[in-house]
Parts: sequence; C-alpha cells; structure tokens
Amino acid sequence: MRHLLIALALTLPLAAVASDLDVDKVNGDIRIAAGQRAGELSTVNGDISLADGAGARKADTVNGGITLGERTTVGSLNTVNGGIELRSNAKVDGEIEAVNGAIELARGADVRGHVSNVNGHIALDAAHVGGGLETVAGDIDVGANSHVEGGILVEKPNGGWFHHSRTPHIVIGPHAVVQGTLDFRREVVLQVSDSAQIGPVKGATPVKFSGDRP
Repeated sequence: MRHLLIALALTLPLAAVASDLDVDKVNGDIRIAAGQRAGELSTVNGDISLADGAGARKADTVNGGITLGERTTVGSLNTVNGGIELRSNAKVDGEIEAVNGAIELARGADVRGHVSNVNGHIALDAAHVGGGLETVAGDIDVGANSHVEGGILVEKPNGGWFHHSRTPHIVIGPHAVVQGTLDFRREVVLQVSDSAQIGPVKGATPVKFSGDRP
C-alpha cells in the first residue's frame, strides 16, 4: 500500500505539468478548450482565446486579439495591434496591456493589476481593476457599479500622430467608484455621474450628469 501511495504521489505532478503546456505559434491562432489549463501562450499574427473555465499563466500576441471566456483565469495579458475582451467573471492576476487595441471588461471581471493601452477604448461593466487605468489617446468608460483602485492616468503624448489625435472622453458611470487620483496630463472631457465616487482630480474639471449615460 505504501509503495502504491508513493507511485501516485510521483505521477500527480507529471499530470499537472502535462496539462500546463506552453504554446508558441507564428501565423496561427491559439485556442484553449473549456476547463483546460495551459502555460504561457504566445503567437504572432494570430488570436488567443480561452473558452469558459479555462486558464493559462499568461497570454501574449502581436497583430491579434485576446478573448477570455466566462470564469477563466490568466496571469497577465499583452497584445500589440489587437483588442482584449474579458467576459463575465474572468480574472487576471497581473496586468493587462494593449497597444492600439480596445480593452473590454464584462460584468464581474476582475483584474488585480494595471490596465493600460495607448490607443483604444477601455470599458468596464460592473468590473473591478485593482491597479489603475492608463491610456494616452483612448476613451475610458468606467461603467455602472465598477470599482477601480489606483486611479486613472491619461498620459501626455510624446510625439508623432498623437499631436493631432482627438480629445479623450472619460466617463465615470452611476455608482462607480474610482479610488486614487484621476491624473490628466493632456486635455480630456471628464463626465462623472452624480452617484459615483471619485478621488482627487488633476488636470481636468469634472462635469456632473444624472441618469444612466451623459
């Protein structure tokens, strides 16, 4: 019996490793099936998608988007020229970063780290972000009942076409909470629900609104 228990103990870690494999592709999509666990996912010219209940240590792509299904768990997400979508109750333990891509967090989505992009819409729907939001040229919509810790930063463009880009539009929705400083280093339009709670504001004047949307 003792030998059988030892043999089982030795095989369990091997099974865990076998289901936690890294995937690295060029010119191809990566798809993780429902309930499956993967390691580090990386592709160039391809999308990454995790079905409901799946997980991975991290996901990175260039020229592709990332989609997390419901109740998925990933360590961190990074994409260049692609959007990122977290469906309901998806969780990211680290940061989310997109360059030239939208970031969408559905109801119940939870990101413990920083969420940032350079250009593209950042939208939260009753979602939580623990490490703050940051953009240069994108709009930010902290939707109703969302909770952001770590404030909001809209960084000043450092050159190139951003000198001629449109003015970012920042909306803090009904019953949303933004803890920390809202720091705007360029001109923005800031609209805040009369039922929202926000921290100190630098570089902009909040305009109050009532109802669901401005």
